[in-house]
Amino acid sequence: MTAFDADLRSLAAQTILSRRRMVATSLATGFALAVQPVAAQTTLTTDTNGLTAGEVMIPTQDGAIPAYRAMPAEGGPCPTILVVQEIFGVHEHIKDVCRRLAKLGYFALAPELYARQGDVSKLTNIQQIVSEVVAKVPDAQVMSDLDAAVAFAKGTGKADTARLGITGFCWGGRVTWLYAAHNPGVKAGVAWYGRLVGDSSALTPKHPVDAAADLKAPVLGLYGGADQGIPVATIDRMKEACRTAGKTCTFVVFPDAPHAFHADYRPSYRAEPAQDGWKRLQAWFKEHGVA
Repeated sequence: MTAFDADLRSLAAQTILSRRRMVATSLATGFALAVQPVAAQTTLTTDTNGLTAGEVMIPTQDGAIPAYRAMPAEGGPCPTILVVQEIFGVHEHIKDVCRRLAKLGYFALAPELYARQGDVSKLTNIQQIVSEVVAKVPDAQVMSDLDAAVAFAKGTGKADTARLGITGFCWGGRVTWLYAAHNPGVKAGVAWYGRLVGDSSALTPKHPVDAAADLKAPVLGLYGGADQGIPVATIDRMKEACRTAGKTCTFVVFPDAPHAFHADYRPSYRAEPAQDGWKRLQAWFKEHGVA
């Protein structure tokens, strides 16, 4: 990319951001309506004992966006992990993931990346979430907001952003790949069943398979072999793209797991691959300097 091209891309991103105004000014309470009723028998809840946890506001270039932060109450600065939401936004499950990471000693931060487009927690089905909100979210905005989240974390004095990781689920799994290609400060990423291929558009110009050569950090991809929305063939395409580009990418495909196998509040939850994936996440971050 030439300097001129980079300037044009930056200008386009700024233009997109300048046209947005915050719609969601606080985080959802509980679980998104689209996932009700929650499967109570499998729901895991992480307490806040020993943690500082709750909602914060992250300054961006066009206003503040809400986020959930969890970190150890004592000590620090702690290694930092950005947690990127599922398609349902930053609802209770994503908050709980942040608390789980904080219990492991991390400063975990989950910004609400749909803040300008809408509050998906009040929408009742996935199709509505996609058409009314998600389809209107530019990748440039997401990358900029995640950069702002890193700056916020560093500014607290409690986060060591030199040890920066990112993990995301579903919609956030795709974003994890893209951010690992965007920010050279990322040490490692873990993408849970994130879409790898797709059609390019003005708002989503690249998908992970298109950005493989740009990856600046090793990424672990955790996928389900029975995921009807992410065919194994697309995982193979991403493997080859990473191999050709000489990037450090490891893929684990759990043969019988469906999409969202880590979502312990949904019928898609599968305990064995979820727990295995969580152990692999911890090992991956430690191996690559996010610990």
